[in-house]
Amino acid sequence: MEYKLAPSILSADFLDLKTQIDQVEKAGAKYLHFDVMDGLFVPNISFGIPVLECIKGHTDLVLDVHLMIVDPARYFEKFKEAGAQILTVHVEAMKDPASDLKKIKELGMIPSITLSPDTPVESVFPYLELVDQVLVMTVNPGAGAQHYIDKCTAKIKAVREEALRRGLEIDVEVDGGINENTILTAKEAGANVFVMGSSVFKENPYESARKYIEMI
Repeated sequence: MEYKLAPSILSADFLDLKTQIDQVEKAGAKYLHFDVMDGLFVPNISFGIPVLECIKGHTDLVLDVHLMIVDPARYFEKFKEAGAQILTVHVEAMKDPASDLKKIKELGMIPSITLSPDTPVESVFPYLELVDQVLVMTVNPGAGAQHYIDKCTAKIKAVREEALRRGLEIDVEVDGGINENTILTAKEAGANVFVMGSSVFKENPYESARKYIEMI
């Protein structure tokens, strides 16, 4: 199993974004995590297609896009055009999850499904054969710099165990409150992709990314 760091630019310095992206790439990160919030599915508003378009072509990192928006299927084609390579959609936000996940794959992106902390983990099980990644939210979606919710560790384990039971080789990604105190907890539960925002970008992004890559 390959372990991957996915720095989240939600916590980056946007006045120095290119430099910070270059730093985490040189450190060995595999993905660049991109949180899209619409102010409806989650309380906050972040950024969207124009920012992603600016990043596309200026990094070799895999662009890992997490849509925290209502009715995400409306924008699949636009995010594909903007450069999204992995597209993560919430099971709570989709009208027809199976159809939406198939559409993401048809468009040439990697389909990924996620669930919020209060959503039963079994809600994503019907779709495991349709995805290459499951993102387990370990904080409530919609803001950065939150504390890891301990009960979500059991969800990470449940997703990994169910995937193994079905003989599926999928990535289990975690997002929220991942730091030096929680990253190994998530790894031991079965996660292999780690989204980290403030833990990477609050100080020196290169040094912080290197530290966490060495931990996993």
